[in-house]
Amino acid sequence: MAYRLFILLITIILLTPQPTKSQSKALPNPPQNVRGYGYEKHFDVIWDKSTDPNVVSYKVYRKYNGQFVFPVTVSKEKNYYSAFPGVTGLTYTYRISTVDNQGNESELSDSTIVVTHLMNDEEFLDMVQRATFRFFWDYAHPVSGLSRERLNSDNTVTIGGSGFGVMALPVGIERGFITRDEGVARVLKIVNFLKNKAERFHGVWSHWLNGETGAVIPFSQYDNGGDLVETSFMIQGLLAVRKYFNLDTPDELQIRSIITTLWEEVEWDWYLRYPSSNFLYWHWSPNYGWQMNMTIRGPNETHIAYLLAIASPTHPIPATTYSLGWASSPYYRNGKYFYGIPLYVGWDFGGPLFFAHYSFLGFDPRNKKDAYTNYFNNNKHHTLINRAYCIANPRGHAAYSDSLWGLTASDDPFGYRVHEPFNDNGTITPTAALSSFPYTPELSMVVLKNLYRTYGSSIWGEYGFKDALNPKENWFAGSYLAIDQGPIIVMIENHRTQLLWNSFMTNSEIDSMMNKVGFVFDSTVSVKEDAEMPGDFELKGNYPNPFNPSTKIVFRLQSNEVVKITIYDILGNKVKDLFNEVLQKGEHEISWDGNDNNINPLPSGVYIYQVRTSIKDLFGKMVLQK
Repeated sequence: MAYRLFILLITIILLTPQPTKSQSKALPNPPQNVRGYGYEKHFDVIWDKSTDPNVVSYKVYRKYNGQFVFPVTVSKEKNYYSAFPGVTGLTYTYRISTVDNQGNESELSDSTIVVTHLMNDEEFLDMVQRATFRFFWDYAHPVSGLSRERLNSDNTVTIGGSGFGVMALPVGIERGFITRDEGVARVLKIVNFLKNKAERFHGVWSHWLNGETGAVIPFSQYDNGGDLVETSFMIQGLLAVRKYFNLDTPDELQIRSIITTLWEEVEWDWYLRYPSSNFLYWHWSPNYGWQMNMTIRGPNETHIAYLLAIASPTHPIPATTYSLGWASSPYYRNGKYFYGIPLYVGWDFGGPLFFAHYSFLGFDPRNKKDAYTNYFNNNKHHTLINRAYCIANPRGHAAYSDSLWGLTASDDPFGYRVHEPFNDNGTITPTAALSSFPYTPELSMVVLKNLYRTYGSSIWGEYGFKDALNPKENWFAGSYLAIDQGPIIVMIENHRTQLLWNSFMTNSEIDSMMNKVGFVFDSTVSVKEDAEMPGDFELKGNYPNPFNPSTKIVFRLQSNEVVKITIYDILGNKVKDLFNEVLQKGEHEISWDGNDNNINPLPSGVYIYQVRTSIKDLFGKMVLQK
């Protein structure tokens, strides 16, 4: 009986038509353009997103003992994989596959190699901008393209944070994170949503809205209508983008046309509330009217609201409101010194650092002043005072130092708080120092490196630096907020290329506003950053380079300092402790003969030298060529 069943089974199999190669389910194509980016302690593997609608995920394989194994699954919404081994000098090889909705897996992609290595300053800035950009690109709301309020906020998108996110898109294009066509498509999605779906109140958007429907999500009981300040952040971003997308293609022409319409529909004059008012009002609700009753006046983050309201081509407010409203507070002018640094405008000690960021992502404060101050200088002084307070650390918080400073609004162990010298609970927020790069580039770089090197994956994640840390409480945020991430990528770019400043300031309406307000050219130099860094130094490089048999590393000290020089190979392995002594102020040359610590000659190749003082590290690359 068993034998007959076996024969019957074999017969069925033989008589059943087998699929030919042409009838078989085709495998999806593997990912294209796979590339790797190694940093000091972590790496990214990135590939082009599949255009196959059937693809549901990717698998990331690492080479181990000659085989590609240990696949990690990545959702179809992402085209990157990040890992933080926390070690310098690692080399990994990766290949990627796609998986479709039938479970079919493609062949593996071409391989890419990542190497964790010591980085120079430009590499650090690239690293931060690339990761931060993901929050506004990969984590943007899929329907509206607007920025979610924070990580895990689902359909809640924020207008102000989205204004910052809009400004991040040109950065992504210029840095090669996305193509111009991809950026154009995203901006069109955003502006069409803002025009056709997002609720507006006399042309003004709400603080929060639903990223799918455009309906208002109340920020508080009475705040369910227009938010003029959040809208001003969005308009600042849109005007910068309007100038950036300057090609005469149908899509870029449409972008400029829609943005112009949105800009001209904002009824700034309505938000004066009264015909004779000198003040803009922050909120208006169709249900509660002016119940919030919040006038907008400085000094704080709302400066841009008055600048745009005066600049409006369709609903302007009188230029006199600038002095009679915005700058009318008795504490607008300051004139005191804090830690030996003058503050011309602002609260005592300057307040939270976002005052120096939000209104100046597009508006370029350099080389100009109004009747009160040069705002670039004032913002720089504000930043230096904030840093000096953290170094003085009068409340004795853990880890505050010249390499860990920066008080501003953010999450903290107890909720959310506006942190500043008068309201300081030990929480440092990365956006504070990193968004200050245009004002204090070298000092901000010290914080960037310390955050990354000291706290690693506790403070660094998928979208760059997490929102905050409090060493006293041994607490690290797991959150990302659009309002904090946006200034990081934008202000770093303004430091590097002035991209958003240049784009925003070329709008003709802004030039006209400057004349109305009374801004005039001013080249006054503020407190020098060097004066706040007595241990600062300049690395001039090494010569000859390439070299054989020896080279000289040249640097200049601005004060007497202990200097330590270490040589690493390209994988980050230390090969030579070259120098560790006290040197006097001035220029110095330290020679290296190409030998390691055991006086063995090293082979030809690229080597990295680190010159360290008590205040910061500088790195250079040199080539030993035999």
